[in-house]
Amino acid sequence: MYPTVLWLHSAFRWVVILFALAALVRAFRSARGPWTTADNRAFNGFATTVGIQGGLGLLLYFWLSPISRGALQHVGAAMKDPMIRFWIVEHPIGMLASIALAQIGNARIRRTTDPARKRRLARVFMTLSILFMLGSIPWPDRPYGRPLFRGVQSEIGGM
Repeated sequence: MYPTVLWLHSAFRWVVILFALAALVRAFRSARGPWTTADNRAFNGFATTVGIQGGLGLLLYFWLSPISRGALQHVGAAMKDPMIRFWIVEHPIGMLASIALAQIGNARIRRTTDPARKRRLARVFMTLSILFMLGSIPWPDRPYGRPLFRGVQSEIGGM
């Protein structure tokens, strides 16, 4: 089950990034334009997909990943290893911040009636959410990086 959920978490990141890009484009289009159903769909889609991704991540973190299970049993030792620290502290905290910003932003956008204010809120919350998300992804060029496209595998190669 671990390899399958790990693959889903890895592959679903691209869905989240596509929704993030759509939300950013919609947020930065004309500040005076009307707020449309497509705008609502873009922001709801981003908030939903980032939430699903977070759920997959929490499933891995607390139940399936041998890396986090082992690290959480020996937190002091894990904190001394930059790679393991990324997986048990930096990645989850950055992603939780991204999810929180997306959800809070989406809720505030829904409650606001002024289209210009909706766009301002969207620009601020979505940009911050996406920055946290992009900063917390284990890109391949980092020491703890993972492949951009992961195949389903039976190895325990990481989170």
